Amino acid sequence: MTFLAIDIGNTRLKWALFASPQPGAAALAHGAVFLENIDVLAETEWRVLSVPGSMLGCNVAGDAVRRRVEEQLELWADLSPRWVVSSSHAAGVENGYDHPGRLGTDRFVAQIGARQLVVSRGTPGPVLVVMVGTAVTVDALDAEGRFLGGLILPGHGIMLRALEGGTAGLRVPTGEVVEFPKNTSDALTSGGTFAIAGAIERLHRHLTRRCGQEPVTLMTGGAAWKVAPAVEVPHEIIDSLIFDGLLAIQSHRLAL
Repeated sequence: MTFLAIDIGNTRLKWALFASPQPGAAALAHGAVFLENIDVLAETEWRVLSVPGSMLGCNVAGDAVRRRVEEQLELWADLSPRWVVSSSHAAGVENGYDHPGRLGTDRFVAQIGARQLVVSRGTPGPVLVVMVGTAVTVDALDAEGRFLGGLILPGHGIMLRALEGGTAGLRVPTGEVVEFPKNTSDALTSGGTFAIAGAIERLHRHLTRRCGQEPVTLMTGGAAWKVAPAVEVPHEIIDSLIFDGLLAIQSHRLAL
């Protein structure tokens, strides 16, 4: 039974059709579109797919965007759209947020994907889960899969736009990341990158002290590759982390 996973972010919708709703299942097809282009999915990319056996999505773009996606899913009359809602427990992760339902679903699903990955590798220790996109989140899981807490900070683009809007004379081209910037473009680009890298490294230290061992650091998101070279703790980029989480959640639901 094939499984359609959908990840709706603040900028793009990513989707993948898997051979089965199980962790590690083979991806049969996948794609990504900007949110302004989702209204033609049924006529283009999805039109050539076979009817998925089930579907689960993660959405942080709001109800209006979700409804637009569900209109496209009407291509398959027998498919019932289902969306993740953050809860106190799911698929091996205990949500320690003060109000579990207010944790962003993308953060929750990425944590589940990260937990699934380290367990499948036989190394279920603490994990630092980093998503770098429009916004940046850095979340800490202990060795038992408990979400201890995390950070939210603006992504690099938001930082630059805030500086442009709040100061005069900073509308300059994107520069390079260098240790000692000597022009405004490099200073802006390096400043934003090092701010994100510093947040990652700070929470890495906190989690190491809390758990008594260094966490596995997993990075995902469309801009992870831009920040990764500046991060001075061991880390790995896993592009599929949210899809891994959706597979784990769906598999767990079917097993109940």
